[in-house]
Amino acid sequence: MEKEQAKFRILVFPYLAYSHVYPYFELSKKLSNRNFHIYFCSSAINLESIKKTLQESPEDSSIELVELHVPPSPQLPPDLHSTKNLPPDMTLTLVQAFQMSSSSFSVIFNNLKPDLVIYDFFQPWVPKLAASQGIPSVYFATSGAAPFSYFHHLYTHGSISTFPFQEIYLLDHEKVDLKAPVKLEIKDADQDFGFGVFKLSSEIVLIKGCKGFDGKYMDHLSVLCQKEIVPTGLLVHDSKENIEENSDILQWLSRKERFSTLFICFGSEHFLSKDQIHEISKGLELCNVNFIWVVKFSVSVEDKRVTLEEALPRGFLERVNGRGIVVEGWVPQAKILSNPNTGAFASHCGWSSVTESLYYSVPVIAMPHRYDQPINARLVVEAGVGVEVVKGQDGLFTGEEMSKAIGIVFAERSGEEMRIKARKLSEKIKEEEEQEVDEVAKKILRLCLKNK
Repeated sequence: MEKEQAKFRILVFPYLAYSHVYPYFELSKKLSNRNFHIYFCSSAINLESIKKTLQESPEDSSIELVELHVPPSPQLPPDLHSTKNLPPDMTLTLVQAFQMSSSSFSVIFNNLKPDLVIYDFFQPWVPKLAASQGIPSVYFATSGAAPFSYFHHLYTHGSISTFPFQEIYLLDHEKVDLKAPVKLEIKDADQDFGFGVFKLSSEIVLIKGCKGFDGKYMDHLSVLCQKEIVPTGLLVHDSKENIEENSDILQWLSRKERFSTLFICFGSEHFLSKDQIHEISKGLELCNVNFIWVVKFSVSVEDKRVTLEEALPRGFLERVNGRGIVVEGWVPQAKILSNPNTGAFASHCGWSSVTESLYYSVPVIAMPHRYDQPINARLVVEAGVGVEVVKGQDGLFTGEEMSKAIGIVFAERSGEEMRIKARKLSEKIKEEEEQEVDEVAKKILRLCLKNK
């Protein structure tokens, strides 16, 4: 009973993106096992999948789910209050709707009266609300230290020419997003929207990463934002959801040779055009390796649903029969990456995908699209655990270039060198992870005790 009374209550509040929700939830699980009581706040659609995970893990009983009311609209019904199946042209609409949920969050905050709040990039109103009531709040960054260091340097100095790590860069077609006036289009965005969340964080900033991999970027970010950067570890999420439905994929993979199979997936929020699907198909035919390819389609309410057969080149499935599987929708990514027969991961290089690949010591074939992805791709190449597919000046991939990159990773000598480096990095990451979470818990406890 005394132990229960000693628990501090932490309100955890990520942005609605799938790639944010699960790192926040994994951190919540780690903290709940270190004598904190967690209130996890998100939209109803996000909480549905979290509930299933909690049912699988009864030991996480110190996590309570709290529903955030996001105002629905004809353009954005409740089932789209997440980025998991959100059409790309609706991203800004979701961010705007999220800002309109601030009043709902205020009610939740006032009812729960937490000892500390962990918040995300898009809601500077959270630490301001907490500060108005004398409650500490901590920003948790789910992207890696390298892109945050790069973009915060640009934000602070107005130029990237003095950025100290020249191996990290953006190509001309990748700089378009830097000019997008998103902040001006967001309802009620003030001077703290964006990088102001670093300034508002109480003493520390948490970041998904590990010192043994991207520590030098954490150090530079700490100087830029004048906060102590505390890594959380990689927080790899291994869901058991739908594994039985996909057991045929895992059985197929188990029959292949060691390191012989390429896994291709571009995350839950990135959708390929038909032309790019055809180029990847061409690359897979040219390279002649085994593969599991996850294809996702972006379909608006009015659009006719596209089938795999319509999206892929005519006869492709017949030509790759036996050495390739093409799947629409969800697959057990962690199970595929942890399988010894998986030899590489062709990825858009979202941070969650990169960290899973590193955790399971799988080399990366980097095919970045936008935002932090190109920087993550260069980080992987710098570490010697991957190769980036060369893009044209239009920023698009060709099948020929994809095939070349696959050839490098699956070649006997170069592939073995990458796998050895990936294995050593994975060992270092796993050695550090529990110690890093212990340090996070210690820092948060100190903030809670200060407030008492």
